[in-house]
Amino acid sequence: MTFNDLNLNTALFSALDDMGYTTPTTIQQKVFSVAMSSKDVCGIAQTGTGKTIAYLLPCLRQWKFDKNKDPQILIVVPTRELVTQVVETINKLSSYMSLIAIGVYGGVNINTQQIEVEKGVDVLVATPGRLYDLAMNGAFKTKYIKKLVIDEMDEMLNLGFRTQLKNIMDLLPQKRQNLLFSATITPEVTALMDTFFNAPEIIEAAPAGTPLENIEQQIYQVPNFNTKVNLLSHLILGDASMQKVLIFAATKKLADQLYESVAAKFEGRVGVIHSNKEQNHRFNTVRLFKDGTYQFLIATDIVARGIDIAEVTHVINFDTPDVPENYIHRIGRTGRFDKKGIAITFTTEKETPLLEAIESLMQYQVPVVAIPADVEISSVLTEDEIPKVIMKEISQKVKKVVSTAGPAFHEKSAKNSKSNVKKSRRDVMQKKYKKPIKRGAKKK
Repeated sequence: MTFNDLNLNTALFSALDDMGYTTPTTIQQKVFSVAMSSKDVCGIAQTGTGKTIAYLLPCLRQWKFDKNKDPQILIVVPTRELVTQVVETINKLSSYMSLIAIGVYGGVNINTQQIEVEKGVDVLVATPGRLYDLAMNGAFKTKYIKKLVIDEMDEMLNLGFRTQLKNIMDLLPQKRQNLLFSATITPEVTALMDTFFNAPEIIEAAPAGTPLENIEQQIYQVPNFNTKVNLLSHLILGDASMQKVLIFAATKKLADQLYESVAAKFEGRVGVIHSNKEQNHRFNTVRLFKDGTYQFLIATDIVARGIDIAEVTHVINFDTPDVPENYIHRIGRTGRFDKKGIAITFTTEKETPLLEAIESLMQYQVPVVAIPADVEISSVLTEDEIPKVIMKEISQKVKKVVSTAGPAFHEKSAKNSKSNVKKSRRDVMQKKYKKPIKRGAKKK
């Protein structure tokens, strides 16, 4: 099947031709006919299968010009990077249409975005929090929205956007078409569909967890962080095919730590991105990676769901993901649109159970590759790798020492001494005045 077999108009055909697309992916082919019938859709597909174009084609095909300035199509996504990506794709697909697409997200001035939205928008792409704030501020009316698209639903729920999503759907008109896309269908996703969707048709491009056929997977069993750095440097320097490499780290701290370890050796060729970086830094870093200035990009899992970077030759998991599905999302950044890709994972002994969970999900055992002989096996551990010895504090009661010497004895002062010996007044006066007391002469 080609795009000519779909019920597309001339504007969309021309745009797809400019983009170099001739054949729809499985999810694009399956979603189009169902979405065109105005049924609600729940699409299950892995990262890298063309989900964005799968929901944009039917939405744009059914879009009609309206003099009203409020949006007809609302697309909700989890990250600002994905907002930017979707808006770029819309602009390419609508290059022969008079359509305005605007993206809004948190972390920037809301007033600037509100002014832009108030000028008029046909397709609004947004993260949940900023979308709800703009709706509450009256930046746009929700009553004209005909289609709601929720992309990466499972990731949005993982990020804690459940309340915002429910609030947004409560604002929308009852008569609308809903299109939901998710890599996995969790009970929470099902509960939201049961509440807000109208008997959605489930369309599954591939079972969640199925390894992508055009991605070669490898495992290196590595003892520690510093050995991982040595192996990473060896692979990058020794393999000329590593032209655009996406390196995933488990945490923001680990991403920064890895960047500091390799920045000097690959000066000007490597960047780092995670949620603690400023918005301008994030966009600029992605741009430099896309245009080839950066050959390597170190990132956290935000990129696995957040951006679409073409022609990534290799994905390197510097650590083994603790959520099995995240492994699928990570490696899906390469081998896109029927191109070949390579995914390499570094696994320590401590991470072995995580690897086993991934292989269980995929029902596939990833081949183990021996570490090259000239890679230095470091014995230096990072602070996080040094085993922590926790000493249990035992509180001991101090015993009261009882002395057998008896109480201390002090001589009483003469004043306080008591005596049963009867003393005469003469003697008492003598002692008091230091001289004999004589009676005076009797008065006559």
